[in-house]
Amino acid sequence: MSLKRSLQGVILLALIGLGISFYLTWAYAVDVAPICGASGGCETVQHSPYANFMGIPVPMLGAVGYTGVLALAVLGLRLEARREVWLLGLFGATLVGVLFSGWLTYVEFFVIHAVCRWCIASAVVMVGAFGLSLVAYRAGQEE
Repeated sequence: MSLKRSLQGVILLALIGLGISFYLTWAYAVDVAPICGASGGCETVQHSPYANFMGIPVPMLGAVGYTGVLALAVLGLRLEARREVWLLGLFGATLVGVLFSGWLTYVEFFVIHAVCRWCIASAVVMVGAFGLSLVAYRAGQEE
């Protein structure tokens, strides 16, 4: 896969992640249960003590993270100067996102005992962005 294609994929995934994060941030801010099906897991997760990290709502952290991923992917795509730095930053940002998403998923399954489908979707999106950022970094090394 080419550098351009992998970065375009990261951009698309970051936009999807932003959509999920904005929706969950809105639901958190107005205190409505996210649409989640009959399980009710989203509302349980939303009202758990783990819905905030260091005083910041987790969906808002997701929005900030996806914005950073989007910015780094665009910079890597558009700027040839210092491209290696942007690609390394993108890889690092998505790695942090995957690790944080993994921890949150663990908490959902084994601590809260409730699963938010939106949260799982966001985790899957971040794993995809991580994979594509690795492809982009390797492709950038070959240029």
